[in-house]
Amino acid sequence: MTSNACLAAVGIALAGFLSACTVGPEYRPAPSAPGSQAPLVSVSASAETATEPPDDWWRLYHDSTLDHLLDEAFKANADLKVAEANLLASRAVLEGARDARFPQTDAGVAATYGRDAITDEILGITGHPSQNIWIYEAVLSVGYELDYLGRVRRSIEAARADTDAVAAAHDSVKITVSAETARAYAQICAIGEQLQVARHSLDVVSHEAEITLHRNEAGAGSQFDVVRAEGLVAQTRASIPPLEGQRRSALFQLAALLGRTPSMAPNEVASCVTPPHLTELIPVGDGATLLKRRPDVRQADRRMAAATARIGVATADLYPKITLKGLYGAVTSELDQFTSPNSRTWGVGPSISWTFPNMAGPRARVRAAKASAAAALASFDSVVLQALKETEQALATYGSELDRRQALSDAQDRAHQAFDMAHDQFLAGSLSNLDLLTTEQSLIAADAAVASSDAALIQDQIAVFRALGGGWRGVEVAASR
Repeated sequence: MTSNACLAAVGIALAGFLSACTVGPEYRPAPSAPGSQAPLVSVSASAETATEPPDDWWRLYHDSTLDHLLDEAFKANADLKVAEANLLASRAVLEGARDARFPQTDAGVAATYGRDAITDEILGITGHPSQNIWIYEAVLSVGYELDYLGRVRRSIEAARADTDAVAAAHDSVKITVSAETARAYAQICAIGEQLQVARHSLDVVSHEAEITLHRNEAGAGSQFDVVRAEGLVAQTRASIPPLEGQRRSALFQLAALLGRTPSMAPNEVASCVTPPHLTELIPVGDGATLLKRRPDVRQADRRMAAATARIGVATADLYPKITLKGLYGAVTSELDQFTSPNSRTWGVGPSISWTFPNMAGPRARVRAAKASAAAALASFDSVVLQALKETEQALATYGSELDRRQALSDAQDRAHQAFDMAHDQFLAGSLSNLDLLTTEQSLIAADAAVASSDAALIQDQIAVFRALGGGWRGVEVAASR
């Protein structure tokens, strides 16, 4: 084996040995919080099932309009475009960090007029006076950091974890967009139902007020009964404008989610009077699958990984940084000599830089990195607890609203029966106008309460799906153009 081959083999072996050493702790996933892997405690067998929920949960409503709105929102939503741009920027930062694994090059060409110390020294030795001259140079320099402590590897590891965290944040935006779009559409439909109920109630009380007026004109009843009946009509009519305003507001909210201006709002949706309705139990899974689905948990985990890797980056700064450097080019004071062999300049060798003996700064950075890692761990625990809490709260609220809706439905049936009986007895003259008015008010309140519960129920369902963390996988969003 030649001497050059021996040197090459030694260099390869040395590089392999040095690259095997990486300072700083290795990342380990945080242990699961007690009870976080258990089934969800607020699941009701009459409303939910432990089946894994689908990612495109909105398709469980079998509403083609809702599906179309979600498709448009995923393509046009401005917040999603921002999140996509942030993800592209983070991936570019990761590419920059990876570039540090390779030799860094720098090419420079310069022409300088002035005094050169070396030239002046040569002129002095030969007995010539110093003089101003032109110096022409073209040099290519190459530097390669010997990553013997893993500083570069830890930097790449941190950048990769940062990119994963940004990707998780991007997915969280998708969840928000899917839930808010469904929420706005459901609100429009639910308000449409409430408006339909309010207008029907107005027709009922207006009809009864006409009967009261005709009876008064026929000598039955009193003017007071007429005024009181007309007052109920006015009160019922007053409930309609606020609902119309709320529906317009929800329509503008939906337009913004779709990336549209208010003038381009989807007015065709405003005619909806039936909120999306589930025909099956809500699939919720369990605690373990919930934490795997939710991007905010994944984001917190990746932030913890990045913080752990930065401990290694900071620790590597406690030791010397070794760089292998080389240069090749030409330097001359005569432009026509630029390509001659005498103008050649080159060099190769190691460079060592170290902050020793003042190590206060590097040690402070190590302490700061460790503190950041501890904060990331605490933040992860907080996010896990928040995810479980949000899901349990959403399930509990939804379950209680289901019970309320059933009770209101029973009350509505009784109110309709009472009104029909009161109406017949009033026409027969066996019931006072006041009793009829009271029955009308109970009927209006019961119908309005059921419609309001329907609105709350669909919003509670969407809150459950949002807490479950679905709506981000399998949906590609184009970057801003």
